[in-house]
Amino acid sequence: MKTNINYMPERKIETRWLTGENPKGRKGAAGKKRHGRKGAAFVTLPAKGEYVIADIKGSGTIRRIWSTFSNFEPDILRSLTIEMYWDDSKKPAVQAPLPDFFGHTFGGMATFENIFFSSPKGTSFNCIIPMSFRKNAKIIIKNQAKIDLVMFYEVDVTMGEVHGDNMLYFHSHWRRENFTKLREDFTILPKVEGRGKFLGCNLGFNSHPDLTQSWWGEGEVKIYLDGDSKYPTLCGTGVEDYIGSGFGQDYFSHLYQGNQYLTDQEAYTKDSYGFYRFHVPDPVYFYEDIKVTIQVLGGPGYTDILKIMDKNPDFELMKAGNGKEFYTRKELEKELKKNPKAAGYLERIDDWCTTAYWYMDKPVNSLPKLSSLRTRTKNLPPPRKGLFRL
Repeated sequence: MKTNINYMPERKIETRWLTGENPKGRKGAAGKKRHGRKGAAFVTLPAKGEYVIADIKGSGTIRRIWSTFSNFEPDILRSLTIEMYWDDSKKPAVQAPLPDFFGHTFGGMATFENIFFSSPKGTSFNCIIPMSFRKNAKIIIKNQAKIDLVMFYEVDVTMGEVHGDNMLYFHSHWRRENFTKLREDFTILPKVEGRGKFLGCNLGFNSHPDLTQSWWGEGEVKIYLDGDSKYPTLCGTGVEDYIGSGFGQDYFSHLYQGNQYLTDQEAYTKDSYGFYRFHVPDPVYFYEDIKVTIQVLGGPGYTDILKIMDKNPDFELMKAGNGKEFYTRKELEKELKKNPKAAGYLERIDDWCTTAYWYMDKPVNSLPKLSSLRTRTKNLPPPRKGLFRL
């Protein structure tokens, strides 16, 4: 399908909006309730229940998904999940906590905009990733919270397209480690087999309580492609570098990279971050398999390391390297006398989460089911002040 804005498509393509006013997207069937006067603007998402916001038959492409809810508490939002199914598949290609999928890390609402996701006021969820299918598509929102929620939604679709052999299916997978294991890289995307392109990720970091107030973002992103084993083909230079920043991370919300959830904003607790990178101008293709990881590695000043030692004398602080060397107070104090700004690399254990996005030639992937509600909601940063509620 041509996307030229001033051209009609070569074949008849029909536009449909799936909402509470027209759940099936049928022609001439929208806005009937209450005599056409806004009778079904929202639906009820029952506690421990689910709602199918899209059940589409035929060939087409989902162009936009929008939603909002009556409660923005992080633990409530992290209790919501989104699943997407393509072409008669019984297993979802997309399974993630709803807020994280839409860029709201740790269920914390933020104001931001990038090429695929946005939230103009920090009170909504928008996605414009194209998601094509040949036979059918289904999107399900599940509510594992103990309360009913009011849900507004809209799924915008174009129907009647003929997709070629090179069409790829959209996939997304979420995972969290609270806490990571010492000297083990955090996996952003577990190994998947197939042909496609890695679209990018939304990452979340929450500091280990014994390591707060020290720089954490030296970990390098590694992408293992097409048979890579011990070492990857692609390797970055640090967390802030991966998202286009440098020498730390402040709030910014750019087209392909950003840090939309930030520790030093009044709304959020210290030592919690959410950030993203989308590989659109710099595509990452794979033809056999792919795996993506990031090192859990900090770069604190020696003064900060001494503070960590004072806070917890029994906490062993491992140097980056062979895993056998640890910092000592004597060493640190000696080096600080020579250079008050001395710093080093520190192996850390922290709370990390990720939503990975990719396209693949298969409508299903081999990744495990979404993590439990407990895993998703444990030790979340507290909500921002003045949360909106209906």
